[in-house]
Amino acid sequence: MRVFITGASGHVGSAVLPELRNAGHQVVALARSDAAAQKLEAAGAEVRRGDLDDLDGIRKAATDADGVIHLAFRHDVAFSGGATLAAETDLNLIEAVGSALEGSGKPLVITGVTTVLAHAGTLGRPGTEEDIIEGSGYRIDSENATIALAERGVRPSVIRLPPVVHSDLDKTGFTPTLIGIAREKGVVGYLGDGANHWPAVHTRDTARLYRLALESAPAGSRLHAVAEEGVRFREIAEAIGRNLGLPAVSVPAEDATKYFGFLGGFVAIDNRTSNALTRKVLGWEPSHAELIADIDEGHYFA
Repeated sequence: MRVFITGASGHVGSAVLPELRNAGHQVVALARSDAAAQKLEAAGAEVRRGDLDDLDGIRKAATDADGVIHLAFRHDVAFSGGATLAAETDLNLIEAVGSALEGSGKPLVITGVTTVLAHAGTLGRPGTEEDIIEGSGYRIDSENATIALAERGVRPSVIRLPPVVHSDLDKTGFTPTLIGIAREKGVVGYLGDGANHWPAVHTRDTARLYRLALESAPAGSRLHAVAEEGVRFREIAEAIGRNLGLPAVSVPAEDATKYFGFLGGFVAIDNRTSNALTRKVLGWEPSHAELIADIDEGHYFA
């Protein structure tokens, strides 16, 4: 299969690309910079130059492909006050790809987030793949627009990623961010009693799920790239502290933004998330290290 992929030079994309190549797929990757182009070419991808605003180019690349995986997102813009712009860019790209694939039956796999379930309200149970967020909102519009493409002859699926996708490939995610904050503050913080949960998954298990979704996810699937339903935030803080030689301490809720910066709105969420349907539908079984064991391997602190 000839696969067009955005975000292939990023954290998750750097694992998805070889996963696809090793399975015999041909990869065409979007590259915004010379450095990204060189990295992608070295990994065996055909490079298409452009960015997320080049909708005509993206539409053409999607038309020429047998399937599309959309990983890229303007996280830097979103976390610096531009969440609306980042979400609009994402939605515009999905609509462009959808128009290119309409009536073809080709797969489109996009990236969502499990935190939409937590931010939508307290479920009182782990979120499932059957939980649908009605209405509109950040990251919700893209998810619902993608699923709606099933009615237009596309085979769409959404992979909801947890707050923590961890591995030696993770250089800019929430785990290294928390480590950087701890080094700056001299303590590792958690809010209140730290009993809230963050789901987690290893990057390479995630990459396998993207490939399986591309190859065989039923149209309209919502999938959870979750290996651990929920790790207590205090345990994450204590693991980081153990490796840095710093104490883990409770931070008052009113000081969340002061201590955690842009992560202040995330650290308190309880985001327990099930993957039961994803395992059943695609036969996906995570096999790599769990979060605390991966932190204790030491690569985050090298």
